[in-house]
Amino acid sequence: MEPAVSLAVCALLFLLWVRVKGLEFVLIHQRWVFVCLFLLPLSLIFDIYYYVRAWVVFKLSSAPRQHEQRVRDIQKQVREWKEQGSKTFMCTGRPGWLTVSLRVGKYKKTHKNIMINLMDILEVDTKKQIVRVEPLVTMGQVTALLTSIGWTLPVLPELDDLTVGGLIMGTGIESSSHKYGLFQHICTAYELVLADGSFVRCTPSENSDLFYAVPWSCGTLGFLVAAEIRIIPAKKYVKLCFEPVRGMEAICDKFTRESQRSENHFVEGLLYSLDEAVIMTGVMTDEMEPGKDIIPFGNNPVFRYLFGWMVPPKISLLKLTQGETLRKLYEQHHVVQDMLVPMKCLSRALHTFHNDIHVYPIWLCPFILPSQPGLVHPKGDEAELYVDIGAYGEPRVKHFEARSCMRQLEKFVRSVHGFQMLYADCYMDREEFWEMFDGSLYHRLRKQLGCQDAFPEVYDKICKAARH
Repeated sequence: MEPAVSLAVCALLFLLWVRVKGLEFVLIHQRWVFVCLFLLPLSLIFDIYYYVRAWVVFKLSSAPRQHEQRVRDIQKQVREWKEQGSKTFMCTGRPGWLTVSLRVGKYKKTHKNIMINLMDILEVDTKKQIVRVEPLVTMGQVTALLTSIGWTLPVLPELDDLTVGGLIMGTGIESSSHKYGLFQHICTAYELVLADGSFVRCTPSENSDLFYAVPWSCGTLGFLVAAEIRIIPAKKYVKLCFEPVRGMEAICDKFTRESQRSENHFVEGLLYSLDEAVIMTGVMTDEMEPGKDIIPFGNNPVFRYLFGWMVPPKISLLKLTQGETLRKLYEQHHVVQDMLVPMKCLSRALHTFHNDIHVYPIWLCPFILPSQPGLVHPKGDEAELYVDIGAYGEPRVKHFEARSCMRQLEKFVRSVHGFQMLYADCYMDREEFWEMFDGSLYHRLRKQLGCQDAFPEVYDKICKAARH
């Protein structure tokens, strides 16, 4: 009883403290208390619930039977919207705080919300090496199922809460992308409900224009209801090699060479300054080398012992509890950006990041970008090696101002035919946005499929200049 009484007393004292200080003060100035005592346990409960639910649904094989009815329900909602006069744009009814993006879309309050309850794995075909899933299936779900039967996705973004729909309609990348491309490039088919309520399946050979236009479109061409994704055999372990490199020229040369080596299953880098980096390469293996020291707790031993098994807290819960004041503080004093630039421009890009925002460490992830139709493709007619430059943290450049600094960075990325991931804050105006992205196929399909009165343009959905 004593531990229970102690916990009850601590909880009571915490609630009294919150009452005296005010909830907003606690969430802003002592956020770690709220995260450790509430969000971490709640995140664990969420994970357990969704894992058990997904396991039961797959074992009972109930998802395929229910899928067709759920799709018909979506079609019915869209047709009812048309019958009621199509007065507002449509969007998914999923709350904005549930998305992994730090941006909370205000359009959810003004658009017609179409409820899409599609969160199950439908089929795993190991002969065809394909998994068929609904759009709200998470990477955590896919990983748990596929690894249990000896398979994995060729590109497996590491955040468990990332959904298949988000990775297709937005984008996804991981350290195997130098071999397989972005997440969209491992997809073989999409199934959508269009603006008129009709159902369509698209592949590289069937309705191919729509297949290539869907990625990066952020749900502005139709509602994704299923996707087919390639799978590959998995091995038990990944053998990693960490190599420190000094000097900008040596860093760029080493990173480029390792990214071009097909025997590397994984390649990524961490840049600690313009002169210091660690390049990491990995290969999948079934053998583990004996005698390695594995440290069970890193950083702060007490925190790791008490809370490490529950981390990380869900980004969706962090967003739900951050409040407007904290959101503005993050926006002005925190950078979360991924810029995709040609590998040949890596040195120039890193100097630009250093001068414009000065955030370290910087994550480097190479990927091959095929020459295919759609919003994102290389400038030429051949596939090209690109690199994702990820900056996440507090800028240390003097007099940092989010809008002006990010616009400067966006200008550089456009100048080298690069792209900005659309989950992050985007400050471009409409003309600049369509200078960065190839909208020719996208705009033609929006007109052809009647999307102009049904869905907002992707720019209006994600860019700050359009939303404010």
